[in-house]
Amino acid sequence: MLTIEIRDSGTWFKPGETIEGTASWHLDEEAEAVEVRLFWFTQGKGARDVEVVTTRHMARPELSGTRSFEFDVPRGPYSFSGKLITLAWAIELVVLPSGETERLDLTIGPQPVEVKIS
Repeated sequence: MLTIEIRDSGTWFKPGETIEGTASWHLDEEAEAVEVRLFWFTQGKGARDVEVVTTRHMARPELSGTRSFEFDVPRGPYSFSGKLITLAWAIELVVLPSGETERLDLTIGPQPVEVKIS
């Protein structure tokens, strides 16, 4: 079981703000590492792009644990959606090497909704 919790339970962040939260896991078997990643990705027509902006790496975690994390929100790109492509942000908790994941979707931008592109 993997969980990601954000302080104050918000999922909208302005550029320059700090995201604070906790990552928790309960694993059935030992893992090499657990990572918490802040990243953006595109979906829609064309090739899918993914960029991991920041990673918090925890080597040889216990089978059950909780760790705090902080990420500084970069200046961009903003979350947006259009007819052909969407750019979305997320925080992901990843168990290595199994690849088990949990994701929490975010909105990054000056307003609490993604930018709509016609």
